[in-house]
Amino acid sequence: MKLGIAAGVNQGLAGRLAWVTGARLAFLALLLAATGFLYLRGDLVRYPTSQSVLLVCIGLAFALAAAYAVLLRRGQRLDLVAIAQVVLDQLTWTAIVYVSGGPSSGAVSFYALTCLVGASLIGLRGAAIAASVGIVLYGSLCLAFASGWIAPPLDQDKANYVTAAGEVGYLALVNGLGIVVVALLAGWLAERLRKTGGELADAMQRALAAERLAILGRMAAGLAHEIRNPLGAIAGSAEMLRGAEALSEEDKRLCDIIQRETARLNQLVGDMLDLGRPRPLEPRLVDVGQLAGDVVGLAQGSDRGAAGDVTIDLEGPEPGLAWVTCDAAQMKQVLWNLVRNGVQASGAGKRVRVSIALDDDTVTVAVSDEGPGIADDAREKIFDADYTTRTKGTGVGLAVVRRIIDEHAPFGASIEVESGAAGGAVFTVRLRRAKPPSPSTPDLSVEASDPHAI
Repeated sequence: MKLGIAAGVNQGLAGRLAWVTGARLAFLALLLAATGFLYLRGDLVRYPTSQSVLLVCIGLAFALAAAYAVLLRRGQRLDLVAIAQVVLDQLTWTAIVYVSGGPSSGAVSFYALTCLVGASLIGLRGAAIAASVGIVLYGSLCLAFASGWIAPPLDQDKANYVTAAGEVGYLALVNGLGIVVVALLAGWLAERLRKTGGELADAMQRALAAERLAILGRMAAGLAHEIRNPLGAIAGSAEMLRGAEALSEEDKRLCDIIQRETARLNQLVGDMLDLGRPRPLEPRLVDVGQLAGDVVGLAQGSDRGAAGDVTIDLEGPEPGLAWVTCDAAQMKQVLWNLVRNGVQASGAGKRVRVSIALDDDTVTVAVSDEGPGIADDAREKIFDADYTTRTKGTGVGLAVVRRIIDEHAPFGASIEVESGAAGGAVFTVRLRRAKPPSPSTPDLSVEASDPHAI
């Protein structure tokens, strides 16, 4: 349904309000037809007082539906519009109940109908508001009849109205319980539907992302194999050429550029291969402290780390305390990609920090940098394979990180990104903590080598 309301408005609530408003108009039309053909049976003067009340209520309900449509079009304070609909509907039903039998009227079921409407609009809170207002209004009507404060309409047969205190109290109790039960069930179903709908939407997003990664991965793997061999030849030739005595300093500088750019292309090719050929997990006990130390040492020996442009630090407990169950090689790939991403995002003189924290159940590894940070609207896209915030980059490295973390979900793995307290970005990886291995367990260290060495 096209609503024509401004962007930024709660589109979910606006859509539900639109459907409820349309359904209300259809219901009122049916109620008007039933009033004319079933209640009045074509006799327009059969019940003059009751008829006037009914027609006025239906007319006001039509007018309110038009007002709701105008407010919906404006898109302002839709939550209050939803609550107003629920309250005014209960008032309308109370008037109809009065002229159609009082406490024993069949129109009492309309109170429960409004509970369903409230639940569909704003969940359990809407059902609770509808039930509370309905019970108060219906209870007040029953009390008024039982106490003799009001009498049946003059044009109605008094025999059709229950006025004895005991009978009125029984009807009030039974119908009140019915309204409460309907409200609780409607509210519970609405909350379950909202939660399930959110989980389904998340699952669909993950499925679409996985499909995109699979397509991109197959394409990338084919291209990467074709690129890697000539890339190795270029790197080797540049290294041999640089060792020639006849080269000038300018020629050597150009050879350094060739080697540096070749290494960058090789990292990209490695990321593409990692994305396109996911390996089966080989979970085992791994010391994250040692794993992070290997990655930091490797990063410190990289071009910018060795040159001192970017300082790379490791903070946390000594090796041998932070044990988790994971695929050691792939988790090392995660940390390497995050540290490399932080180094690439940071300017000269900046710092990349890898910190490890422990609690009873979780090992937390945070990789923070002092780069430009990540905008709020980019956080949902930062792990997409086709998204990057840098001019030199493809976003494939973080897509590989997301894939590996998702595959480690059975071991309690998760990742999130947020802005650092002093700027930059912080990537936080969490893993379920495991018990340390027994002394007889073999060494599970991972060799500290460049994951993408040519």
